[in-house]
Amino acid sequence: MRIAIDVMGGDHSPDAILAGSLDALELLSSDDRLVLIGDETIIREEMAERRLQDEPRVEVVGTSQVIEMAEPPVNALREKPDSSITRMAEAGGKRAGDKRCDVVISAGNTGACVAAAGKYLRRLPGVNRPGIAVTMPTFFGPVVICDVGANPEPRPHHLHQYAQMSAIYAQKLIELDTPRVALMSIGGEEGKGNALVRETHKLLKDDTSLNYVGYAEGRDIFDGKADVIVTEGFTGNVVLKLAEGLAAGLFRTIAHEIFEEDPDLAMKFEPIVKKIYKKHDYHEYGGAPLLGANGIMLICHGSSEARTITAAIRAGMKYAKLGINDAIVDAVSANEPASEEVA
Repeated sequence: MRIAIDVMGGDHSPDAILAGSLDALELLSSDDRLVLIGDETIIREEMAERRLQDEPRVEVVGTSQVIEMAEPPVNALREKPDSSITRMAEAGGKRAGDKRCDVVISAGNTGACVAAAGKYLRRLPGVNRPGIAVTMPTFFGPVVICDVGANPEPRPHHLHQYAQMSAIYAQKLIELDTPRVALMSIGGEEGKGNALVRETHKLLKDDTSLNYVGYAEGRDIFDGKADVIVTEGFTGNVVLKLAEGLAAGLFRTIAHEIFEEDPDLAMKFEPIVKKIYKKHDYHEYGGAPLLGANGIMLICHGSSEARTITAAIRAGMKYAKLGINDAIVDAVSANEPASEEVA
C-alpha cells in the first residue's frame, strides 16, 4: 500500500506532521510505502535526525509552494501548482500511474483538499458530490455525521447519497449491520425544516435500502437516536466545531469546580477525567474521509498533532483494506438513477 502525506498542511506543520508520519512506520509492512510531500530539505533533515535517511519504505517528493489555511481554495490551486496539497492529490489520481497512492492525507486547507480531490481523484461512478464524514464519539457509541464542510449548498439527491455512503461507512468501519440513519432538522415533526430538508426526507423515506429513522435535532446526536446523521456542509461544520468547543469547555469547567471544592478530590478524579477525555478526543480518530472521491482522501483537523497523523494513517489503511469505496459504488448504482451531473 502507498500512503501520501501532505507534510506542509496544518497549524503544527511540518514538525508534527513529519513526526506522526514517521511514527507510523511501525504500522507499515516491508512492501508498504510512505510518500512524504513537502519541503525536501526539512523532510530529509528530520529523517536524518531520526537515523531514517536510508529507510526504504519512505519516498520524498519535494515541493516549493504551500497553500495557507485562509487562502481561497480554487485560486490557490490555480496559482500554486507545486503546492504540497496539489502534489498530494495528484499522487492519489489515476494519472500517477504505477506511482498512484492508495491513501492521501492532509491537515491543510479543507477547501483546497476538496477542490484538489475533484480535479485529480475525481468521483466514484454514480456519485454526484463527495461529502466529508466525521465520526463523533458519544456515550451511546460513535455517530457518523456527513457532510461537515465539503458541500455547503447541496441538493436533496446529494444528501440522499451522503446517507447511502455514510451507512456503508458505518457498516464497514463501525461494524453495524443496519445503521440507523437520520436527517438533521430543527424538529422531529413531519413538516419541520426548510425545502431542502423536506425534499430530502421524502427521498430517504422511499429508499428501502436505508434504515431511516426520521429527523434528528442537534441534541439527538448525543442521545443515541441514530448511528448516521446527514446534513449540509455548513451546518455540519458548525455542529462539529460546537461539539469540540463545548466538550473542551465542560471538561475545563468540571475540573476547575472540583479543584476549587477539594484539591484532594480533584487528584482522585484526574485519571477518570483523562480516561473520558481520551475517549472523546478527536486526535484518537485521525482524519475524516471524503466519501465519494475516486480514491481515499483523509482530511485531518487543522490543529492535528503527531498522534493525529499516525491515527489517520492507521484509519486510511483500514479504509482501503475494507473495500469501502467498492461497496459505495455498488450501493449507489443499485439505488440511484443515472445522474445528470458530469464527473
